[in-house]
Amino acid sequence: MEKRRLSFWEIWNMSFGFLGIQFGFALQGGYMSRIFQTLGAEPHDIPGLWIAAPLTGLIVQPIIGYLSDHTWSPRFGRRKPYFLIGAILSSFALFFVPYSSALWIAAGFLWILDASINISMEPFRALVADKLPDEQRSYGFILQTLIIGIGTWVASNLPWMVKKLGFSESSNMGEIPENVKVAFGVGALVFLISILYTVLTTKEYPPKDLEEFKTKKQKNSFFSDIKEAYQSMSGVMLKLGIIQFFSWFAFFTMWSMATPALTEHVFKAPAPMQNNFNMTDAAQKIKFDELNAAYQSASDSVGSAMGLYGLSSMAFALLLTFYSSRLKINRKYVHMFSLIAGGVGFLSMSFLPNPSYLNLSFILIGFSWGSILSMPYAMLSSSVDEDKMGLMMGLFNMFIVIPQIIAALGGVNLFSKIFGDGAIAPMLLAGSSLVIGGLCNFLITDPKVIKG
Repeated sequence: MEKRRLSFWEIWNMSFGFLGIQFGFALQGGYMSRIFQTLGAEPHDIPGLWIAAPLTGLIVQPIIGYLSDHTWSPRFGRRKPYFLIGAILSSFALFFVPYSSALWIAAGFLWILDASINISMEPFRALVADKLPDEQRSYGFILQTLIIGIGTWVASNLPWMVKKLGFSESSNMGEIPENVKVAFGVGALVFLISILYTVLTTKEYPPKDLEEFKTKKQKNSFFSDIKEAYQSMSGVMLKLGIIQFFSWFAFFTMWSMATPALTEHVFKAPAPMQNNFNMTDAAQKIKFDELNAAYQSASDSVGSAMGLYGLSSMAFALLLTFYSSRLKINRKYVHMFSLIAGGVGFLSMSFLPNPSYLNLSFILIGFSWGSILSMPYAMLSSSVDEDKMGLMMGLFNMFIVIPQIIAALGGVNLFSKIFGDGAIAPMLLAGSSLVIGGLCNFLITDPKVIKG
């Protein structure tokens, strides 16, 4: 079946659910480490507490991709049922995670949250390839990135916005501040509403041959199909996987370590460790409360600064949207220079430890983020079987989660030592990883993949 070119608003509607997905990811990425530290975690423990997120993606995304490939309902479609299930579960987890009373509870909610977001996210990637002809896919993935950028910026600033409405950023020892709780509640509502908007405004194409689809569905086996998919991975997919490895290692390092690194290195307000204070002593309790208030305020500032990478990725995507709607882009070089720009942004944090310059660093990082969310998927969609798009997108996620698992299991702590023992060392590691990922784009040589 020949696919017609879609209008801007048709692509916007089918991508709008990513606003909610990114609300979930941005709140998770910007504030989970803050929640962990508030509940007593030390900086070197934080990457390990994040292990649930990539492990969940490794398991969930190929399964959801496979199931959505083999789902069809004239009423509900192929991908939309998974959007909705993921949205309901994600909204539940987002609402309750800031009410965690212990580290293990927060880590458990992170597990549920990431699993639920993955249920929604993976089918959205496949939907672009399902609905758009090849010449519009760069445009489609870039428009998704534009919406993701909006979500990243707004969600990252939510605790600050909520504070301006009168909700407190201060809290007692071991309690999550009120402004963070309200922000996560707003995020839960936005997640559900945005997914519902896409479900209600977007129609999906049926399988090319419905009878053949039903026959294949009866004959197919999940494990045999997974095995066949692994064996049929193209050279392009493996090369993109190398680029993804360094890209996502860098961003996992940022999400897990930016708050402890920047509150200490840039704002000179590290989280006070509860074990270092005798809370029965009035003077020590006052001292702890002062240091904790400074840390919570610095954490809000770090979260707002991180939101700028969403804003700059939005501007970057908007520029590419206008360009790619009319002309083909060189995906390879766009991705290469974007990753290197983000690497420079991370590296500059060490040499320019000033809150104002921190904004510039995150603007550069946003160029990388905007490209990571669009260019690899546009290149991949030009090199895989459309009938297995959901499964292949799910398997491609392996190159996203494996570097995060390695980082969480000690990679961040181990490799950060290359850059010294300072709090900022993880950000230098992230910058170096992005630069390496950018240079790995020289591996991509297929003209169709590069140009679309």
